[in-house]
Amino acid sequence: MSKVILFNKPFRVLSQFRAHEDKVTLAHYIDDKSLRLAGRLDFDSEGLLLLTDDGKLAAKITDPKYKNPKTYWVQVEGLPTRESLTQLQEGIRLKDGFTRPAEVCLINEPDTLWKRDPPIRYRANIPTSWIELTIREGKNRQIRRMTAAIGHPTLRLIRARAGEWLLDKLQPGEIRIIRHR
Repeated sequence: MSKVILFNKPFRVLSQFRAHEDKVTLAHYIDDKSLRLAGRLDFDSEGLLLLTDDGKLAAKITDPKYKNPKTYWVQVEGLPTRESLTQLQEGIRLKDGFTRPAEVCLINEPDTLWKRDPPIRYRANIPTSWIELTIREGKNRQIRRMTAAIGHPTLRLIRARAGEWLLDKLQPGEIRIIRHR
């Protein structure tokens, strides 16, 4: 049986164990040398990060050929139109090629959301909205580049699901250990 760690990665934490400059890393939260990352989140992204002691499982979770869904809650600047959302659903042309089609819908701010420290920038004359976006690939900073391409820059990005695993009610810095066959 494999061990899988569900970790709610806080904002401004590096998705690595080794020290890097003066930045906070996973080593500040998890002390288990048997674990390896099964995916990454950017320094300025939050939410579900998976770790496991099973190399084959880590590869299966991260390898694009398995097309494992990853769902994000994305706070964007402005209010996306139906046409903008359709662009995301059909795939967006980025500098490194087209993205695969995504599942996307407007949502209310998630009920289980925690306050971010520091909070996002606030502009009284520009509203924000939330979308739920599910992708099956993982290009570098893909979600941020996709929302920017439709004219709605990402203000906050939270991974809520990766494959079969859910963030659920984990708070930033909390872990949940599960067994996997």
